[in-house]
Amino acid sequence: MPNSIPLSVSDARDQLASIINRARTEHEPVFLSRRGRRVAAVIDADDLERLIELAEDMADIRAAEDSREEMRRTKTEPTPWDEVKADLGLV
Repeated sequence: MPNSIPLSVSDARDQLASIINRARTEHEPVFLSRRGRRVAAVIDADDLERLIELAEDMADIRAAEDSREEMRRTKTEPTPWDEVKADLGLV
């Protein structure tokens, strides 16, 4: 996590182009503040897409862990993939 001091929103208005360049070249978010509190960040678009993909992957991993825990708790077996495809009409 970067230790940069957040830039005020009003200062950011005057420096938008350089803030965007800084986020893109340094691959670190530039935090913006209002009344001394961080309220937003400018981040490279490719970095944001990677973060979203990682968050989605993590959500999938957690859902799989929850499913395995539920199967352990209820002592049920997973449904075979061929049966799932047949139920969905994918065969």
